[in-house]
Amino acid sequence: MGSSLSRRNFLKASAAAGIAIKVSFLPSPAAARLIETPPQPGPDWLKADGKPKYRLDAIAKVTGEKTFSRDYRARDLDGWPKQQAHAFMIHATKADRTFEGIDLGVLGDALKPDRLVLHEDLVADGIAIPVPGFYGDVFLVPKGQTARLLGQPVALLIYHDFARYDAAKRLIRFDDTVVRYGEKAPYSHPAHYGAARYVRIDGGTPDAPDRFSPLKDTVIYGGFSGDDPKWPEADADGDAMGRGMAAAAEIEQEIGMAGDDALVLRNEYFSQSVDASAMEADNGNVWYDAATGVLHIMVATQSPYEVAEVSAVLVSKSKFPLKEVDLKVGYTVGYGTKDHSIFAFFCVVAGLYGDGRPVRLANDRYEQFQMGLKRHAFWMDNILVVDRKTGQFRIMTGHFKNDGGGRANFSFSVGFVGATAAQSIYYLPKSDFSAAAIASRAVDAGSTRGYGTLQSMSATEMMVDEAAEALGMDAIDLRLKNVFKSGMKNTQGAIPAGALRNEEILLKAKAHPLWTQRQEKKAAFDAANPGKRYGVGYGHVQKDYGTGAEAALAALEFDARGRVSFAHVAHEIGTGTTTSQAIMVGDILGRVPEVTEYGKVRWPQMPLETTDEPYTMAQADEDRNSANPRWTPSFTSPMSATNSVYYLGHATRQAAHALVEFAIWPAARSLWSQGIGGGSIAPYFVRREDLRMENGLVNAGGMPPLAFEAVTAEAHRLGLVTGVTVHTFNRWQWAQADFDVPGIGRTRLPVDALALKYGDGATEQAKALMTLDGWQFVDRVAVYYPPAQRNNAGVTYYAPMATLAEIVVDTASGDVTILSHHSIMECGTQVVPELVSGQLQGGLAMGIGHALKEYLPLYEDGPGDGTWNWNRYELPRARDVAVWTQTSEILPPLSETDPPKGIAEVVMIAVVPALANAIAHAIGKRFYDLPITPEKIRGALA
Repeated sequence: MGSSLSRRNFLKASAAAGIAIKVSFLPSPAAARLIETPPQPGPDWLKADGKPKYRLDAIAKVTGEKTFSRDYRARDLDGWPKQQAHAFMIHATKADRTFEGIDLGVLGDALKPDRLVLHEDLVADGIAIPVPGFYGDVFLVPKGQTARLLGQPVALLIYHDFARYDAAKRLIRFDDTVVRYGEKAPYSHPAHYGAARYVRIDGGTPDAPDRFSPLKDTVIYGGFSGDDPKWPEADADGDAMGRGMAAAAEIEQEIGMAGDDALVLRNEYFSQSVDASAMEADNGNVWYDAATGVLHIMVATQSPYEVAEVSAVLVSKSKFPLKEVDLKVGYTVGYGTKDHSIFAFFCVVAGLYGDGRPVRLANDRYEQFQMGLKRHAFWMDNILVVDRKTGQFRIMTGHFKNDGGGRANFSFSVGFVGATAAQSIYYLPKSDFSAAAIASRAVDAGSTRGYGTLQSMSATEMMVDEAAEALGMDAIDLRLKNVFKSGMKNTQGAIPAGALRNEEILLKAKAHPLWTQRQEKKAAFDAANPGKRYGVGYGHVQKDYGTGAEAALAALEFDARGRVSFAHVAHEIGTGTTTSQAIMVGDILGRVPEVTEYGKVRWPQMPLETTDEPYTMAQADEDRNSANPRWTPSFTSPMSATNSVYYLGHATRQAAHALVEFAIWPAARSLWSQGIGGGSIAPYFVRREDLRMENGLVNAGGMPPLAFEAVTAEAHRLGLVTGVTVHTFNRWQWAQADFDVPGIGRTRLPVDALALKYGDGATEQAKALMTLDGWQFVDRVAVYYPPAQRNNAGVTYYAPMATLAEIVVDTASGDVTILSHHSIMECGTQVVPELVSGQLQGGLAMGIGHALKEYLPLYEDGPGDGTWNWNRYELPRARDVAVWTQTSEILPPLSETDPPKGIAEVVMIAVVPALANAIAHAIGKRFYDLPITPEKIRGALA
């Protein structure tokens, strides 16, 4: 994953071409509401306890302000031409016949495009796929060749006016005579996308050194023989991969030799392809100004830096002169589908052929089904070996394939993340999980919400339930016997971060009335309702969050009047991050920022250098680069991987804590020390840890409360640090660095770069240091990056979630009705509980859809044919999700110092196996492929 998306290559190419890259966020009414409208945030936003009444972006969204990229046209953007051009694409719906051209006769002369773009035009003009492999090899299908995937565009049509564009698009949409095909040809897919294997054998006890594990030894990588992975040869005395395969052979042999004292359960599972159905379809508006050489882009994306950098590379190799890329990004919702999507670059291509006009390329819902990134289909071959007497798990293996379609995207990464998650909440003494990402003619799949873990953990939970039934055990009791506890190692051999509280959740679920009364209620209900069957099921998972290369920047400062300003790289994709980051500041400073800037990408105070190869760089190379105090493994992360509250929030929290240490505490001590005999603080011994900041007051150890404004004024008078910018990096643990902070001394912080701003009373010498837009970049003295081997940990941060589902199955129709569901989650400290509740409710609806309704055929009958919309694709409605009878419980943090945990993806997973297990309880039939539809239920009962 890292090598194929090396940002270093993008930067080198754009720098060599002399291209400046500028990324900014839309100056929309929403931004104005966030930044400029006084008071900011204001008493109308916060309740008396300092918590928000509503999201920062709420009013703009519900009143229909322009907040999303899709809402904008050229006339809405300052400096853009007012005439808006429009484009759409024609797609190949066959992958087994050569493409021989298009016939636009149906349009007549009046509706012919003002510009028609084919593959041959792109070749002639030097436009090629900017990241070959990850995004495939061609934008448009070349004449005489077969499409790489169903739905691949063959032509781009540009119109200078909307009316003709709209009429032409309507005429062409379902006309299968427009694309001309030639001879039948065998589909030739690209090379498969990758195979990885994670083998672990413990040392006899959970705390003993592992005999073999990925973290201690290596991840095993394989090639392919046909569609099957081909692994290295086993060699107990060979290199690390050979020894790993020998360990895998030992596990396989032990399974084969299992006696009557062991339950050996073997099942094959299937998880379907789905569409994330984000309400904002992919869209972009691009204006290439040939006179200035500036490429202006406005696009819906979760990864703006990648869009800007890749666009620079794309255009710099073409005939179009380029001096600058100016990218604007609005709010969006993507569920991963707008993270590293090729669609943004189709928009760039369209813009280059606008003849000086901005060109808007925006999917309607048919096109979004045809082109949008999908959740991967997974095939899983699992084995679970359980000691019949003790109920202890001895071995679990799982060999997975996922279909990535005709472009690689993140398919390999999604596969191995699914493999590393498959253990779910259980400790496994011996395990062997592998993932193989397969190329096919299907629509490409990407980093859609769940990222492979929904598929693998749902199967594990269904399997554990079946094992409990086979052993005659209570399903939660079996889980309790095998629950993963704090300090144990995962299947990669790494010890996860912090306290694991799955046992606590299991005990709560076991005592819940839905579980304790399930047999009694089933007997009564079934007797009273002929033809209907009652069931209760349980699912329990823990989801990783983060990517193993999370980086962020945050800046926090105050003026002499106490006005707090805050800037962050995070931008809003629907999770409420703009709200939660501001509240984090308030939780530490006792004052929310009055001025906020989100999606900030210009950081002159942080002149950092990066090779951006955090996954693939050799340790020796990283050690050498680390000697440069301005080098970092990665500059910033996209909005993805449930990373906002913990990882991006870490930068917020560290900036706030540093400001307290460097400014608030010494300024408060100065005020308390004023007067004869050392002031009011002298008789007491007041510690730093006694400091409290809330409701605009600063207090500590019985001292007179100080107004926040008085403290900030004193900090400025003394010339203390009054502004802090930090850069953070995490590779399954935090980078740390030592800095010499003026007035503080040598300080170690969990950041890898630091910039400071000094108060009004600072010395001229100190002020002279603030040369970078009013900031001083402080060269670190030493840095401590997590070792590169830490990549093999796969994950160390988990958030758990369990769900009890109560359902009724109609045995005549096969319909499943959800009566209620109860979820139990642990997410550390909730920053804004209402946002957590919203995530929980939305995630449960998505999980219910995956379990019972949503399904896309992969190939010829699938969305690549262009006929899919929500009239064919069934999403759950309010009536399907027990909207009025769902309940939830969130474990309180162990202390007020617990960090928040990323939960955006885990909230949708546990309900999937809970429903499958509830159906099994209701009708005594188990299902191994999703979704569990009425047709499948009727077939099982026939």
